[in-house]
Amino acid sequence: MINAAIDVHKELGCGFLEIVYKDALCIEFDGRGYFYEREKLYPVYYKEVLLPHSFYADVIVFDSVILEIKSKNGIANEDLAQTINYIKCSDCTVGLVLNFGKPTLEIRHVVL
Repeated sequence: MINAAIDVHKELGCGFLEIVYKDALCIEFDGRGYFYEREKLYPVYYKEVLLPHSFYADVIVFDSVILEIKSKNGIANEDLAQTINYIKCSDCTVGLVLNFGKPTLEIRHVVL
């Protein structure tokens, strides 16, 4: 997964919107035969009550890793907190925050 992200960053560089990097990552994943789901819907519960708003994970790879795609100056603590919450709502155990907004791809692992 990380090699695919590195290839996308090498090809596109920084400065595009997140959606462009998601599109390119999906092309890379298809070419590598990776199983993934894009914009997967996860419900959110509060005290066992289903909330009217859910979240969509950017990309889920191999049913176990949430990819949170960013394109900004840097990965903030809020991005890591968001990814932790996404992991809690999903069946995933690992999250990767990939930031394409810098000259070098920034990667943060998030594990519960």
